[in-house]
Amino acid sequence: MIIGVPKEIKTHEYRVGITPFGVEELKKDGHTILIETSAGEGSGFSDDEYLKADADVVDRDAVFKKADLIVKVKEPLSSEYDLIKDSQAIFAYLHLAPNRKLTELLLNKQVTALAYETLQKDGNLPLLAPMSEIAGRIAPLIGAYYLQKIHGGSGILPTGVAGVKPANALILGAGVVGSNAARVCIGMDMDTVIMNRGMERLQRLDELFMGKIKTLPLTAHNIKEEIQNADIIIGAVLVPGGKTPVLVTRDMLKTMKKGSVIVDVSVDQGGCVETSRPTTHDNPVYGVEGILHYTVVNMPGAYPRTSTLALTNATLPYIKTIAKIGIRGAIMENAAIKRALNAYRGEITHKALADSLNHNYKNIDGIL
Repeated sequence: MIIGVPKEIKTHEYRVGITPFGVEELKKDGHTILIETSAGEGSGFSDDEYLKADADVVDRDAVFKKADLIVKVKEPLSSEYDLIKDSQAIFAYLHLAPNRKLTELLLNKQVTALAYETLQKDGNLPLLAPMSEIAGRIAPLIGAYYLQKIHGGSGILPTGVAGVKPANALILGAGVVGSNAARVCIGMDMDTVIMNRGMERLQRLDELFMGKIKTLPLTAHNIKEEIQNADIIIGAVLVPGGKTPVLVTRDMLKTMKKGSVIVDVSVDQGGCVETSRPTTHDNPVYGVEGILHYTVVNMPGAYPRTSTLALTNATLPYIKTIAKIGIRGAIMENAAIKRALNAYRGEITHKALADSLNHNYKNIDGIL
């Protein structure tokens, strides 16, 4: 199979879809790997390293024109739409639920759209997990940074000092993002509350952190109560393949302390805060009702070396499977890859995505 890896063009996105080590593994299986010139530089991988791994380093047009499978990190942007071939396959973080325009393009071009974030194995999301882990650990650090008065924050030191209380952190969602955010919040000595709809997860976190966090059911009542005291709110809610539900309304912001910070990690899928909108690393924050919002859609891209290595570790086994038995074969034979499928032959094949876009859904078993 011919696998193409373009350079990411989202603002300040320095990750790359495959490392030189990943190229070596795919070359052992006899595949051709096309790497766009300088695609890995942001993550510290030179063109020479890819050439030594026996990749073909080519220009952008050649990557899209020749590849059967495009392996990316983030979803294609509008400037890439014309480069995508009819019936091509794309494997990336697609986050299609809030992106009707890209979804319609993929459907019109009958692209096989495989999304990292919906690939499931044993009830887990193994390709989302490493980036969620990183984003979760970044979120409290970002919140702490923007609490500084010079950045528009309230001026509260998250750790507190002798005789002065630390900051209050509220985490919405207790999955991979939420649990990793809680770990860092505890490490910074913040008073931490984490909410989740499933009590089993809260019980596990209570045991894991030995009572150092306060756990509550994720209800509108509890959110309204807790946000009044929160200095940092971390949105960590996920509906695999679907749009994130709004948990924090604009009216709720009016009850918060001015200068508090919201870090909405779930903004990739629409965000769990009504006033969230996607931002970039070069213009990451904005204020609403006196509350700072940090809503960068590619947070792990700020630490590209770590992120790229972690991502390739997770994605490579699935890329090898797809390349070995073909796209159709992988969908038919591998249950995890089948769950990653969002669109195929002009149809939406993921129920949550179809529901989010109010679009017709087609079970993949009725197409293959």
